[in-house]
Amino acid sequence: MIRLLFTIIGGLLLGGVVHLVSVLALPRIATQDAYSRIAAVTKENTVTPLAQTNPTNALLPFMDPAFAMAVCRYDLSKGPIKLTVPVSQSYTSVSFYTRSDVAYYAINDRSAGRRVIELDLMTEAQHEALPEEEDVTAADRLIIDSPSETGLIVLKALAAEPGLMTQAQASLTAANCRVQTDQPAAPTKR
Repeated sequence: MIRLLFTIIGGLLLGGVVHLVSVLALPRIATQDAYSRIAAVTKENTVTPLAQTNPTNALLPFMDPAFAMAVCRYDLSKGPIKLTVPVSQSYTSVSFYTRSDVAYYAINDRSAGRRVIELDLMTEAQHEALPEEEDVTAADRLIIDSPSETGLIVLKALAAEPGLMTQAQASLTAANCRVQTDQPAAPTKR
């Protein structure tokens, strides 16, 4: 009887370990993750508007039909990225994800406090290489350190009413995501 009990407990423990390992490993070995699906329809370091969502064409999970969406698939190996996003009438947000779909930063129009969300995206090594003697304050420039060289920037603009969707899409179409040709000035330390 004891032997049967140990066999059952051992089987349950082994099944739990196999289940846990497979659940944790699946995102890393999946071939059709969000980055792969977006890579098929976008150019690198360019803002690409996404089609209006419906249940049959959603490229990303949890897409809301009340939002116009665009993505920028970035590669920082060519240099830092300069992102400029004009805010829409209702609400605009920008979210940053690594290649493995880990969110690491987000900002919206309310926290930016301006009519344009403007920031520099770079790796930690690129950030450390910036000259420190520049005459720019930290409030003048937002610099985001990316934990990986590749990833996604997801831009969203709310259309509070269906008739405002064209305006929300236009604000995202005016967004710009490009490799900086000149090095950005570093904020001074206070």
